[in-house]
Amino acid sequence: MATTSTHRSTQRRQGVAAPTARADAGQQAFTVLRGAFTIAPIVFGLDKFSNVLVHWDRYLAPVLSNPLPVSPHQAMYAVGVVEVVAGLVVLLHPRLGGLVVAAWLAGIIVNLMLIPGYYDVALRDFGLLLAAVALQRLATRYDPRPVLWPLRRAADAPVRPGEAAA
Repeated sequence: MATTSTHRSTQRRQGVAAPTARADAGQQAFTVLRGAFTIAPIVFGLDKFSNVLVHWDRYLAPVLSNPLPVSPHQAMYAVGVVEVVAGLVVLLHPRLGGLVVAAWLAGIIVNLMLIPGYYDVALRDFGLLLAAVALQRLATRYDPRPVLWPLRRAADAPVRPGEAAA
């Protein structure tokens, strides 16, 4: 049975760069969080239209839903659209998407704190908010685009001859 040595000193002698555990772990954490914050909001957002996983209307605080011109069920349709969009933003631009999901979770936490008996769910969502912030922070390393890259790219576009600068 042959054994292969992967010790760093052996790799250095052989001229192979040893991968750093921290870089690998950071990339892995970024990938896991990006996947989770892409899939979960899309699945939960789509479920707002079918209520297969849970009856979502019960998670909307009456103090917030009563002034609305629509029913809580109809309000959940709008929530579902926002969640699907948030998941797509994470997929396409995790640096911005992490901020969007963290802000959305903050709003969910405020809503849940207004409903007696849902404090445990609010605490769980606070943990998810921290994970969304971690995704955004990791994205600063693994997603090279600036947070507002579509806007910055448009602002930095060269002006063609004969066009006025904005």
